[in-house]
Amino acid sequence: MSSKSFSKLAFISSAKPSAKAALKALSQRYGNHDAADADAIIAIGGDGFMLHTLRRHLPLIRRGLPVYGVNRGTIGFLMNEYSLDDLPERLAKAEPTTVHPLKMVAQAAGGELTEVAFNEVSLFRQTQQAAHISIIVDNKVRMERLIADGVLLATPVGSTAYNLSAHGPVIPLGADVLALTPISAFRPRRWRGALLKGTSKVRFEVLEPVKRPVSASADNSEIRNVTSVTVEQDLSASLTMLFDADHGLDEKILLEQFVA
Repeated sequence: MSSKSFSKLAFISSAKPSAKAALKALSQRYGNHDAADADAIIAIGGDGFMLHTLRRHLPLIRRGLPVYGVNRGTIGFLMNEYSLDDLPERLAKAEPTTVHPLKMVAQAAGGELTEVAFNEVSLFRQTQQAAHISIIVDNKVRMERLIADGVLLATPVGSTAYNLSAHGPVIPLGADVLALTPISAFRPRRWRGALLKGTSKVRFEVLEPVKRPVSASADNSEIRNVTSVTVEQDLSASLTMLFDADHGLDEKILLEQFVA
């Protein structure tokens, strides 16, 4: 529970009509401040908009500005239920969750590019040809050639997103591990992935990149025609997300493990 006062709030929303209507109602009730002067950012929309918010306001969030999501999207795994009433009190009682993003450095046809991801970094074939990818963990080759649609590395926060759809494991918050999960693996056919230490540095080398081109995505930011991608958790970046006390992110992740 936070002891911080939340008198100045920065409301932002997605373009969805229900999110824009909530933005108008909340701003009229509580006022709307610039994020640089606010006690918290209130992101109104869905999970995709939350990821966009974290990326857009990363410098402020790195310095300790918390983010509270209000669900006006579809799934809302990273969000809280929408209510017009008692928002400052809900924020004061909210449970803070610290997350560390992934840092992706991709070598591509256009040069080197760096991106951050809060859910996962994924590599995926660009054509009908299966991707051929070598996987190196902490400078040791762990798989010489994965033949698959792709592969991803997910954080605990992202373990219930694309990773879960690819049959990867759900990771409890605080476990300090990352999920390395293949996407429709052809060879080795029975490989289901691995759990890695949170401090691991993973490098993906794209084999035959001209014949079998591969794209890399850091959440929803895509880079095409990559030749190699290095991913590690940025432990120096501690970001705070706020969740209602009875709907904390750790509880949501736990519940996902008991869904039939």
